[in-house]
Amino acid sequence: MTRKNITQVVEELCLGLLDTTRVISRGHPNFRVANKTFAIYQINHHGDGRIALWLRSPPGSQKFYVAEDPACYFVPPYVGPSGWLGVELDAGLHWDTIGQRVFEAYCQVAPAKIAAQQPPPLPIEPPTKALDPALVAPFQQPTVTARREQIADYCLGLPETRADQQFGAPSFKAGKKTFCTLHFHQRRLELSVWVGPEEQFMRTIDPRYRIPQYIGHRGWLNLDIHEALDMTEATELILGSYRHFALKRMLAALGNILNDE
Repeated sequence: MTRKNITQVVEELCLGLLDTTRVISRGHPNFRVANKTFAIYQINHHGDGRIALWLRSPPGSQKFYVAEDPACYFVPPYVGPSGWLGVELDAGLHWDTIGQRVFEAYCQVAPAKIAAQQPPPLPIEPPTKALDPALVAPFQQPTVTARREQIADYCLGLPETRADQQFGAPSFKAGKKTFCTLHFHQRRLELSVWVGPEEQFMRTIDPRYRIPQYIGHRGWLNLDIHEALDMTEATELILGSYRHFALKRMLAALGNILNDE
């Protein structure tokens, strides 16, 4: 018997229903019937640590299940106010129960003719293979931890800075303004800083650099540091970004620090 992990069992479960498709939306698998999403699969969404399904559930079921078993069910972000149900997949629920929740979600959006042809879910073989730890907790990988600490040491040595988080990823602020973040793109660690449009153009000649999708138009640039981190290069980028966002008093304090070096 082939060993399967949670992801494989989720796909088998959702795609085993009639007329379903799998679509990647915003980096996450969405399962659809008649072009309507009934399930979204999430691993460590914005650092929440969960391996979960967000399900389009029957009216009232979210409130009932979350109250009945809060260790296994939760209100997911974004879609929770619309009644969607979050189901933790590694918190002890029997997989036949998970299959029933998926079936209920499917029946919420499937056309009546298709739903009438879909038999109730069959017993499910539970996963016996662990997920890749790099997917579940990417920032806990030893090499990633070392690079994160190097970046943090430099950022926090600048005047009036503090560590924060954005969408579950480490970020650093000068006062109230974020000037540096670390995150993963296609499972590779990237450093994200502000450089401005002209610098963006010049830097992206090097394939290690990438203009990010959502904030690139504001002058941000990402550097792939997954294989290696050149701290001379990184500190130049971080310092330029810090200077862009820092207040005058911070820049004065920075000047004193640099003059003392």
